[in-house]
Amino acid sequence: MILYLNPFTGLAGDMLLGALLDAGASIDVVRRAVTATGLTGWRLDAKRVRTGPLTATRIQIEVDDDATRRPAAVLIEMAARSGLPVAEAALTAIAEVEGALHGVPAGEVCLHELGGHDTLIDIVGCAAALRDLGVTRVHSAALPLGRGTVRTRHGVLPVPAPATLALLSGASVRGGADGEAVTPTGAALLRAAGARYGPPPEMALQATGYGAGTRELADRPNVTVAMLGTPAGEQSHQLVLSTNLDDVTGEVLGHVIERALAAGAADAWVTPAVMKKGRPAHVLHVLTNPELADHLQELIFSETGSLGLRRSVVDKVALPRGVDTVRLHGHDVRMKYGPWGVKPEHEDLARLAEATGRPLRELARAALEAW
Repeated sequence: MILYLNPFTGLAGDMLLGALLDAGASIDVVRRAVTATGLTGWRLDAKRVRTGPLTATRIQIEVDDDATRRPAAVLIEMAARSGLPVAEAALTAIAEVEGALHGVPAGEVCLHELGGHDTLIDIVGCAAALRDLGVTRVHSAALPLGRGTVRTRHGVLPVPAPATLALLSGASVRGGADGEAVTPTGAALLRAAGARYGPPPEMALQATGYGAGTRELADRPNVTVAMLGTPAGEQSHQLVLSTNLDDVTGEVLGHVIERALAAGAADAWVTPAVMKKGRPAHVLHVLTNPELADHLQELIFSETGSLGLRRSVVDKVALPRGVDTVRLHGHDVRMKYGPWGVKPEHEDLARLAEATGRPLRELARAALEAW
């Protein structure tokens, strides 16, 4: 999948994450990836908001620890636990440029404004969302630099901040309005993802997402736009990894499915089977992009103890889809829709059922009627 970014008013880690979720990435996959880092004392939600004439997704992060000063090496080690190379590379890039700017080795850098929970959540979250969407190529329009000054722990610095400029080496940039338009986190993510700059590549557009920033602008929506598409003239080939299992418990099967999805599998499921000598068994199936097949294969072997699996090439047809929001009993319920139907998000309905005491089936019908 190709990702093309239009940083309309700028790019920050939370804006990129909001745009990727708005384009169809799973917030549960993102939460699992952040949990895998070992970070504690945080809550992550996504809310539909209005910014100018548009609706977009805004990330909401609540933390119990508001400390913003941490050694970069600690954050890099935590990102590595997520198993997401883009996250580890982004934090490593931040440490390297900060070290070069302050004249200390990258391994000894202590991050101030970038050392908080938000940085790790944004970076790991974006890396997980990119993998969840199957993104293999990232392209971007020129980035607006912004202008003015920003106050930091090191005093007042020019905009763009020195770390941002260092991370944008080789990127296409343009002038911008007053204020910080591109943050170090946003720049590091594009660098780690190997972004190319220029006009949109030729592709079959599949989905679009809008990620909202926190600032309210008087004359325009404050958004980053994410466009997802498949390469023009190419079929979307994926692999199904399958293995027969007759000595694995249901709990282990459920665990493997969750781990496979968190690691970037497009889907994972189990079907019942009868093997030789009438033995009851299950067949584990994992659908994945070819780039992740080796990693997921090792995961299957290590978790199940299987001695072999089958790889089948399949063509995946992905219809355009989107996410809307309805308001029920004072709560937002996300609605996933495509050309042939719409379905309320189960997690939102479950939270609403718990909050109101109403039956989940009743709330599902009400959400469909409201939509």
